Order: sequence, then C-alpha cells, then structure tokens
Amino acid sequence: MGGKVVDLKLLLFIFGINFVYITLNTIRFMLTMKGYRLLAPVVSIFEITVYVVGLSMVLNRLDNPLNLMAYALGYGTGIAVGIKIEEKLALGYMMVTVILPKTESMLAKQLRDLGYGVTVTYGYGREGERMILEVLTSRKNERVLYRQISEDEPKAFVISHEPKYISGGFWTKRIKK
Repeated sequence: MGGKVVDLKLLLFIFGINFVYITLNTIRFMLTMKGYRLLAPVVSIFEITVYVVGLSMVLNRLDNPLNLMAYALGYGTGIAVGIKIEEKLALGYMMVTVILPKTESMLAKQLRDLGYGVTVTYGYGREGERMILEVLTSRKNERVLYRQISEDEPKAFVISHEPKYISGGFWTKRIKK
C-alpha cells in the first residue's frame, strides 16, 4: 500500500533518451574510425546533448532502481541498433585477398567483367603454386563479392581487411565520386 508508483512514461523516456544517445554514439564512433572528419563532429553535438539530458534525468532519480534499469536497457539496445545502422550504411571499402589453389583460374577476368579492380600475383603454398587476387570492393558490395568467389572458386581461401588509406589505381576515380 505504501509502495512507489511506477511512472511508465518516465521509464520509457529514460530508455528512449539513452537509446538515442548510444545509437548516435555508436554511429559517431564508426564515422570517426572511417575518417568522416566533418560528419562525426556534427553527430557528436547531438550525441552529447542527448547524453547530458538523459544522465541528469537518471542521476536526479536514483531513488528508483527502475530508472537505472531503463537507462541500462536503452544503452544496450542503442548499441545493437547502432551496429545494425552502421551495417546498413556499409561505409568504406574492403580489401579482399583471394588465394586460389590453381593458377589457371578465370576468376580474375570474371571479377573484372563485373567491375571489380583485381591485381593478380603468384605465390607458393604448401602444395605448390597459387594465384593470389587482391580485390578492392565497397563494403556495400562485400557480400556479393564473397558469394561470387564462392560460386566460381569454392576452394578459394579468402581474407579481408579494411584499408585505412587508398590512393591511385583503378578505384581512385570511383572513390572521389
């Protein structure tokens, strides 16, 4: 009878404000890591404003543990959604190394015909000579490239990484656009 009344609107607001803050935080971090030097600071202005409002709401109401739980739940949910948004935006490029078990593969030509820039080198593995393809792709096309490689060369060994700096070559004209 003497229990506290749960303010559902307040809990939803606390959840929502931290959800927005952490989603912006995650996106801003990704933009920073990808080198978006103008967009990242703009996002951070909104991020910190939302953060201060949300944190002050919780700190002023620490008498109710549900407020802190709503804040924490908004935090976790914001991270998950921020990651999903970043995956959908798929900013940046991937460098994909494809090591083929046979040197007479037509994969390089097939990938070039699809618009990819491909550099071919040769190396030696445990079982002999290998063809090595270096393929630069946008992150938006990364999965399509993996599927194509898998269909054409199911025994290919594929490694990818995100380049920090790109200059010259086939992709320079596309990247500047």
